[in-house]
Amino acid sequence: MRHATLLRTGLSALLVVGAWTAAGPVSASAAPAPAEPPASAALLSAMQRDLGLTEQQAVNRLADEKAATALEKKAQRAAGSAFGGSWLDAETGRLTVAVTTAEKAEVVRATGAETRLVEHSAKSLDAAKARIDALKAPSGVSSWHVDPATSRVVVNVVAADKADNDVRAFVAKARKAGPVTVRTTAETPRTFAAGTVGGDPYYTGNVRCSIGFSVHGGFVTAGHCGGVGQQVRGWDNSYIGNFQGSSFPGNDYAWVNVGSGWWTVPVVLGWGTVPDQLVRGSNEAPIGASICRSGSTTRWHCGRVLAKNETVNYSQGAVYQMTKTSVCAEGGDSGGSFISGDQAQGVTSGGWGNCSSGGETWYQPINEILNRYGLRLHTA
Repeated sequence: MRHATLLRTGLSALLVVGAWTAAGPVSASAAPAPAEPPASAALLSAMQRDLGLTEQQAVNRLADEKAATALEKKAQRAAGSAFGGSWLDAETGRLTVAVTTAEKAEVVRATGAETRLVEHSAKSLDAAKARIDALKAPSGVSSWHVDPATSRVVVNVVAADKADNDVRAFVAKARKAGPVTVRTTAETPRTFAAGTVGGDPYYTGNVRCSIGFSVHGGFVTAGHCGGVGQQVRGWDNSYIGNFQGSSFPGNDYAWVNVGSGWWTVPVVLGWGTVPDQLVRGSNEAPIGASICRSGSTTRWHCGRVLAKNETVNYSQGAVYQMTKTSVCAEGGDSGGSFISGDQAQGVTSGGWGNCSSGGETWYQPINEILNRYGLRLHTA
């Protein structure tokens, strides 16, 4: 990034000026450093605002989520074929694991997780969802995902289109694929790209989007923001790089190489309104965990992880394996950072609603993007 960007607010997430300097050595007699806070003051403030928490509740929640994230894989291994999914219970702060047998429930509880007996395994529910993925969905069907708490596949339809013949026919076919529950949503999902607005993060043609996370050699973002080979310009209209990989629909991810005086650091920026947030890894947060999003239009907003592996039915086509959140977003936020504590989660894809009246937003998980393109997350 060019040196002129050092004092500029409104900069896209994760491209900042200057070298990232490691702390120098300290003498043996130096006092121990104070305990590092679980998140920046800005992230804690956003959690308080958007989740209705006190500062201490936000700190406690982050600690609970860190513990649940560390426990989730261990508990899943303990459940084996009886595993039915898992989620964080916000009331208790404990990870809950769905299991199909009482015998396995006892084994899972020994790991420290709570359990719930359910009818269907995660494997069978995922198979049912895959059968629904093979159907062609009308525009009145917004998305579908596996819900481990109810042990069913939830199909979301737009309330105004619930009685539409095509929607009813799709739901009937979905019910034949496996255990299905139908819920309604307020609006049809859409991507959050926007037309050019002067002074904002990066542009591809007349489209403005937000940078997601730094990787070594570039950054990741949303696939609907640009195709392979397209040129990317920064806030000052200077050349940054080109889309090296891009997929949409089906997926919604991309990566851009960085050069020409720009470089990357492991930071999600606040554009001068909130302190920056360091990125230290990409451990996946469980369903129910708090999560925050940073984008070039609406900056910091927080909410909860509502569902994983959701298929989203955009007008351009279905996108698979998305994560749904209660966080709001608006045009131009596409591609921006979803982060839980200091752990990268994914890049903003689309949703419905806005940050005045509320809504829901989906992101493409970061680890899938890294694996797809063989990229390495730039971490602090």
